[in-house]
Amino acid sequence: MRILKIYNTMNRRKEELIPLRENNISMYVCGPTVYDLLHIGNARPLVVFDTFRKYLERKGFKVNFVQNFTDIDDKIINRSAELNISAQELAEKYIAEAEHDIRGLNCQAPTVAPRATQVMDEIISMIQSLIDKGFAYEKNGSVFYNTEKFKHYGDLSGKNISDLISGARVDVNEEKQSPLDFVLWKPQKPGEPFWDSPWGGGRPGWHIECSAMTKKYLGDTFDIHAGGEDLIFPHHENEIAQSEAANGQTFARYWMHVGFININHEKMSKSKGNFFTLREIAEKYSYRVIRFFILSAHYRSPVNFDDVSLEAAANGLERISNSVGLLRYALENNSNNQTESEDSMEDNIVESVRTLAARFDEAMDDDLNTANAITAVYEICKFANTNINSKTPAFQIEEVQKILLELLDILGIEIDKPNRENQEIDRLVGKRQIARKNKDWATADSIRKKLSDMGVLLEDRADGIRWYYK
Repeated sequence: MRILKIYNTMNRRKEELIPLRENNISMYVCGPTVYDLLHIGNARPLVVFDTFRKYLERKGFKVNFVQNFTDIDDKIINRSAELNISAQELAEKYIAEAEHDIRGLNCQAPTVAPRATQVMDEIISMIQSLIDKGFAYEKNGSVFYNTEKFKHYGDLSGKNISDLISGARVDVNEEKQSPLDFVLWKPQKPGEPFWDSPWGGGRPGWHIECSAMTKKYLGDTFDIHAGGEDLIFPHHENEIAQSEAANGQTFARYWMHVGFININHEKMSKSKGNFFTLREIAEKYSYRVIRFFILSAHYRSPVNFDDVSLEAAANGLERISNSVGLLRYALENNSNNQTESEDSMEDNIVESVRTLAARFDEAMDDDLNTANAITAVYEICKFANTNINSKTPAFQIEEVQKILLELLDILGIEIDKPNRENQEIDRLVGKRQIARKNKDWATADSIRKKLSDMGVLLEDRADGIRWYYK
């Protein structure tokens, strides 16, 4: 088996992925904070690590994939107050909305999708352990982590703790012993949700939530921790400090981070007016185009999001759809019943396609290079377009189709639509053929437009009409 390498942010190099348990991968992906609809920046880690999971499963690994929802947070509390509803109501609403978008992106459901509020006992227990071990301290109902006590603080981000302290602005929170100390537990405020604890009613800080969830569902040490590049510092740095101090073991063995998405070459920001939700983008292009756009670049590279990039992704998908349609058409209208045993090696196009498919695996094994993997898919499509027709032996067409669809399945790209929709399309195509024979060009053009609105393109050929999805 070819070696699978991923870039480990902790060590700043590509490393062979060797799991703790043979043929098993434990993976935690930081999920969204649910106070609004998901935006395009949320989509990138969702799509990238879902694709990685699919590829790991293709290679024979069993993947324990945990992806959380942060359902208690300052943003949630503030937004719920604006809408005059409870924080729980707001979180439930936007978890449902997030799940809608995640399904639209064709992301597989996590093994476990925990919520911060479901691990409150584990959070309190971990905070108490940190106090007992001298890594945390309580002050007036607040509990803080003492970063100077953890000698590896800054290893993930490459930041020097002394430089951070000297460069820190004057901290308005006088309860902290150092400006870099971060909160583990916040005291109750009037009107806010709270939980009972040894330090009084309150709620957890953001960072401790993920440490508690990983410990509960993946153990003290697990294989891969993943998320966006913006989480490296301080969120992931703080997770390491908390977890390793409390558990006395290495937290995550590999760290993977996706690069930023810029909007028209600028950082996304509501104040700049370039903030786009997944929902509004999907209405214009489709979730499938969004997913393909995300995978068309290497996950660690910054990527620019604009209409030109989305149109390019849509055109790329159309190329692939055309080839899938060609294979379907060639198979449905096949006139060659030649069997594999009768076929000569010189005429066997399957081996050529397998060689091209190997480039897909090679790209994915090299730090999940989906951009190069998609290039391999394009090469297969180009080869199929040139070398396959209705006279090609049926078994070869079937095998090429199988290979291509398997690769698309790893990328999470669905080409075929439901059968009942195919039947309606076939009915309209037949009706258009009759109109053409009767020289009823107005009806024929009207049907073509209706099919186009359904996402269907027609190709009038000497041997009949071929249709395929855009």
